[in-house]
Amino acid sequence: MLLEYQVNGGDFTNAGSVSSNVKKMMRQLGVDSSVVKRTVVALYEAEVNIVAHAYRGVITVDLQPDKIYIKLADEGPGIADISQAMQEGYSTASVAVREMGFGAGMGLPNIKANSDILNVNSVVGKGTTVEITNNF
Repeated sequence: MLLEYQVNGGDFTNAGSVSSNVKKMMRQLGVDSSVVKRTVVALYEAEVNIVAHAYRGVITVDLQPDKIYIKLADEGPGIADISQAMQEGYSTASVAVREMGFGAGMGLPNIKANSDILNVNSVVGKGTTVEITNNF
């Protein structure tokens, strides 16, 4: 099952709607609750990163019999130093984003902790691609 979602940067009203939809779908398909939880945490963090940092993005969800593969590709400023961005507490979120309760610097570390496989690629000035795979 292949699904695609459009996400707009700055749209905090709808932040989390993709992860909510994926959670419902996984539950309906009988995926183990621990896998659902890990996947939704990782996806939510990545989805909010698009909303908080990028202009727009596309989330592709490929639900297979033995795993879920999620690709988030955004158009935005990119990440200059991915290893630094993977450190807990490191954030480039604006003051406005932080005042809304986002941008604590836990996004990428939480994604990593809740993914079986995580790939992050970024080009400064173009955008970032995050790939999450969780096995069932």
